[in-house]
Amino acid sequence: MKELHVNSNVENIPTVKNFVCSELERLGCTERLVMQMKMAVDELFANISFYAYDSESGPVTVLFDYEEESSTAILTFIDEGKPYNPLEAEEPDVELEGELRPIGGLGIFLVRNLMDDMLYEYKDRQNILTLKKNTEILF
Repeated sequence: MKELHVNSNVENIPTVKNFVCSELERLGCTERLVMQMKMAVDELFANISFYAYDSESGPVTVLFDYEEESSTAILTFIDEGKPYNPLEAEEPDVELEGELRPIGGLGIFLVRNLMDDMLYEYKDRQNILTLKKNTEILF
């Protein structure tokens, strides 16, 4: 398992993306899969940066692991911000026209649809959000 420690500043999004992309490229993942993971990192790390610690920044740990037997990349975000389970967020009505749709929720919706599995737990005063993506499936 590889580990990265950064502060929850949006300026660190490229650092997190580079960390994740280098691991995916090392595994020989497709460009499409790498792009999907980059979009997930953009959305989730931005949410942590803007909302987890209110107006402050705080520590974020990003873990990357790979399960060979299931060919699954596992990306975990851990922060000590206020508890928030993005899996409980109401799904947006994507059938509504843009100007009628309330602001927010599309990013999490996108990530949920890009990943094969998402898990959340709040443990030891930490938000732990885990994404799983099969590296062999091509859409």
